Amino acid sequence: MTFTRLLLGLAVLAMSAAPISGATATPEEKGRSIFESLDARNSGYGDLQVDLQMILLSASGYASERALRVSQIEQPGDGDRMLVVFDTPADIRGTALLSHAHKDREDDQWLYLPAIKRVKKVSSHNKSGSFVGSEFSYQDLSPVELEKYTYRFLRNELCNELPCYVVERLSTESNYQYTKEHFWIDQAALRVHRVDYFDRSDQPVKRLVATDFTLHENQFWKAGRMLMTNLRTAKSTELRWHNFAFNTGLDSVRDFGVTGLRRAR
Repeated sequence: MTFTRLLLGLAVLAMSAAPISGATATPEEKGRSIFESLDARNSGYGDLQVDLQMILLSASGYASERALRVSQIEQPGDGDRMLVVFDTPADIRGTALLSHAHKDREDDQWLYLPAIKRVKKVSSHNKSGSFVGSEFSYQDLSPVELEKYTYRFLRNELCNELPCYVVERLSTESNYQYTKEHFWIDQAALRVHRVDYFDRSDQPVKRLVATDFTLHENQFWKAGRMLMTNLRTAKSTELRWHNFAFNTGLDSVRDFGVTGLRRAR
């Protein structure tokens, strides 16, 4: 699934509602069916590249900006691969995060720090930590794979004045940072408009809101703006996406290999 946890928007192969399990389905079956349809519509992009503006906002409203580039590629039989590279500010230019998602085991992530010219693997216990001071964790920035979660349909509800499904998702991984996530997904196009993330006290700790959706290539819906808010500290991180390009000829080894991280400029 494209860009996981960041939810870069959803690919739509048709504009009609997805075939969701009928009235006799259990909440678990219906929740799984919704996400299977979402995943199917999110697939088939080959590879993509996009420019990203990241704005860090303090509780008092102070803003600092960063410019990044994101690349991602589908991997038949395995999880997607994703590369995030910083262009600005100057003190972190060239910093790169490489993620290799997997369907049946823990994802692999590596961080390149140009200041010390070192590539280090992100350990399991560090994946819940803040990524370069943002409200996104390393784990949030790994591509999401359908097989690593269980699902439960909760209710139908309006979101952004659209009929939406509200679905609960639980990770099957023991080291996952959230106990559960609640998704608001519009029924017509299967776009994720909101995600609430819950901590081990079963309290919502963060909220992601996606807006400004645009249809690309007559197939892929992408959110132009995302806002992740820490509900405890009132800090937030805004993501603004620009210049989506699909099927650009990226190579999974050449462009998403660990040895090439130092050249990710």
